[in-house]
Amino acid sequence: MTAWLSAGMLFTFSAIAFILYRWGNIRCVGVTPVKTFTFIAILFTSGLDVGLIMFPLTEFAGYADLATSPEYGFTNPLAIEFGFWAFLIWSFYFLTCFYFCVIEPRVRFFEIPLVKFINNIVIIGTCAFTAYLLLSNLPWYMPELGDGESIVGSFYLIVLLVIAFAVYSSTDIRYVRILSLATTWLFIALIAVMWGGAFFGENSSIGEFANTFSMLGGYFGNINEFVLPMNAYHEFYLYWWFAWSIMIGQFTARFVSGLRTYQVLLAMLLFPSIPIAIWFSVLYYYSMNGIETTGFYNLAMAFVGITFVINSLDSLIRLYTDNLNIGVARIGRVKYFLGNIIALSLLTLLFKLDFLAIQWVGAVVIGLFFTCFGYILLRKFKEVAAIKGSPEENKIDFTKIEKVT
Repeated sequence: MTAWLSAGMLFTFSAIAFILYRWGNIRCVGVTPVKTFTFIAILFTSGLDVGLIMFPLTEFAGYADLATSPEYGFTNPLAIEFGFWAFLIWSFYFLTCFYFCVIEPRVRFFEIPLVKFINNIVIIGTCAFTAYLLLSNLPWYMPELGDGESIVGSFYLIVLLVIAFAVYSSTDIRYVRILSLATTWLFIALIAVMWGGAFFGENSSIGEFANTFSMLGGYFGNINEFVLPMNAYHEFYLYWWFAWSIMIGQFTARFVSGLRTYQVLLAMLLFPSIPIAIWFSVLYYYSMNGIETTGFYNLAMAFVGITFVINSLDSLIRLYTDNLNIGVARIGRVKYFLGNIIALSLLTLLFKLDFLAIQWVGAVVIGLFFTCFGYILLRKFKEVAAIKGSPEENKIDFTKIEKVT
């Protein structure tokens, strides 16, 4: 699967370069545009899940263990963690966001029945994986409810409630803006609280934070190392990002509000990366100095992580129910609510039983990339070559989101 992943990576970056060359200065307008800050908030909170909050403290030590993993020796653990989560990797979302905003309305590849079916399987599977990640990480972050290792009944109940809340919020698109903005501010507050706890202690200083933050330069000085998979764990991450890419592109494309193509790329690379860089620097300082996070900090991280999961599930549930035409208006609120909860809960358990793997989902997405490209070359080349901008019917009107249910 490494060769397949490498081919997908090279294709993705080549496609991005071509888009910038061919359409780099056109304005991108979605069907439900929102103000730029709201767009960034939706992108950030929908495009990330609980792993951003819960993974780093469990991974830094592994990246520092060069005896076991010498391939990490080219830079420091903070730069490795950042490279797995930020900057270059967000260009995946740019590619799919631009495609669904500008190209797909002319191509309609994802309306082909078989493609539509596969796409929805990808979305539903990734929804379940997101819930599974929350379930599997809760013992570490909430040891007060168990022994710190085992998954107990309380954790299953928490995940069930999260799924239920996300299904409910997905019934009205207006909740997306509220959830995204609220989660963004909660994340900023979490960073501020933990930053203050680490760097205003008796033996800490702003200078120490600056020194820790500067270690991120190890990423930018070795960015080429992150283009292709460096080992099996990096491969897992890259497949995970591919699995998310088509869904997040579909969802965020509707909210773009007139940014030029190169500005969309810069926004996606820079704006999510800044808070991620600060957050990881704070966590790495905790890790390096052995500062405990038990108690309040762990609970705060778990709470914010849960809000990320709700955001992600909300956007993905809305996406696949729209695609399958099983929205509230068609099947009723009760069937919608119960059907989605049961389906996602069962699929979450399949990931728990190792019956499913996110790498399979990512591999299918790469296949969709290649198939779509071939379809354009064979069937829609003239239509795509004639593109001069977003579809004319898409107008910048920030009140549209208030009119969509």
